[in-house]
Amino acid sequence: QVQLVESGGGLVQAGGSLRLSCAASGRTFSSYAMGWFRQAPGKEREIVAAITGSGDSTYYTDSVKGRFTISRDNAKNTVYLQMNSLKPEDTAVYYCAADRLWGNAGSYFLPLLRYDYWGQGTQVTVSS
Repeated sequence: QVQLVESGGGLVQAGGSLRLSCAASGRTFSSYAMGWFRQAPGKEREIVAAITGSGDSTYYTDSVKGRFTISRDNAKNTVYLQMNSLKPEDTAVYYCAADRLWGNAGSYFLPLLRYDYWGQGTQVTVSS
């Protein structure tokens, strides 16, 4: 019932920046926890960042802390991932996902949520 569409991926040089966007169709977007995940060829999917429905709390995987910022604009039903100081190892398909049930859970639980709905993904390639 929730449709998610990612955009903003592309090819950038190492050290560059990119901002991903995810547009959601839900009428109660502000109650959804939202997450960004990525998957590189031959690797397992991993969570990158997540944010509570209100935007009050966030989570980041250690490898992107200090470089990536997740944010949301509930009035626009959109979540963003600002990626700075990109590295070749950031190359992956990036997906946004939504959890409707536990959107107001504390940040500790953000990486543990089910994220029932997923977008199609957008390719991010970082060249050296």
